Amino acid sequence: MTFARRQILTAGLSAVTTCGAIVAGKGLLDRLIPADLREPAKAAPASIASDDTDVRPPAPAEVRRIFAHNTHTGEVLNAVYYEAGRYIPDALAAAKHVLRDWRNGQQHFMDPHLFDLLHNLRIRLGTNQPFQIWSGYRSPATNAMLHARSEQVASKSQHLLGKAVDITVEGVDLAHLHRAALSLRGGGVGFYPESGFVHVDVGRVREWAAA
Repeated sequence: MTFARRQILTAGLSAVTTCGAIVAGKGLLDRLIPADLREPAKAAPASIASDDTDVRPPAPAEVRRIFAHNTHTGEVLNAVYYEAGRYIPDALAAAKHVLRDWRNGQQHFMDPHLFDLLHNLRIRLGTNQPFQIWSGYRSPATNAMLHARSEQVASKSQHLLGKAVDITVEGVDLAHLHRAALSLRGGGVGFYPESGFVHVDVGRVREWAAA
């Protein structure tokens, strides 16, 4: 497999190989944004389903990238996860690692449609910055603990299924991020202004805001 075209570029002083993908600390991230992300993405129509249940899979000719920074571990993932009409297993495996439950290290397969949603959201925002990930996968133990602390945490959260992330984007106002996510109608969108993040998932279309 040739990684020159679908390289996973990261910034930092050290890196470890994960399923053929490179995952590293944030470090000098801003200096190493690849050429295809240096200019704001063109405002192409978002590929979102009209049945309010899921995002459409990418068209075969498309190349899609996931660019994310785990705020708890410092790891950065910048990977082409869809190319030549298929999802790329090594990129999905790297995403599974980077978006793991940071509290206990447990991993879970992350739904690639979630990355399609983030890809469309990046286009809608016109940003070249990574998504700051505040919560990705949550293990049952972690979710139960958080649910016991707050009623705002659903007992059957989409985080348990690898279908949700809580995000911010550097330089993007949280309210603007929230509106952009709602406009895609790709799943659930939760607004948490006091906690400082927006929840997005690829469950059914719905919206809520923290009290």
